[in-house]
Amino acid sequence: MAAKKKSVKLHRCPTCGMLVRLNDEDFPFCSDRCRKIDLGKWAMGVYKISSPVLDPEVLEDLGGLGGGGDSHDE
Repeated sequence: MAAKKKSVKLHRCPTCGMLVRLNDEDFPFCSDRCRKIDLGKWAMGVYKISSPVLDPEVLEDLGGLGGGGDSHDE
């Protein structure tokens, strides 16, 4: 019988596109340099988690969780 080859999962570095293995030290980046470039982009605001909710119905369902606190006048 032929021996089964272990497949190595390869991914691309999100900064430069170089191939990276799952077990590499800097995964998902190819190097510490690319890791720091990515961190710098987060620090400068290039990347964002999400955009603010602007739909009035969704804001109403959240019950004013968006901050402010003065949305309910008595």
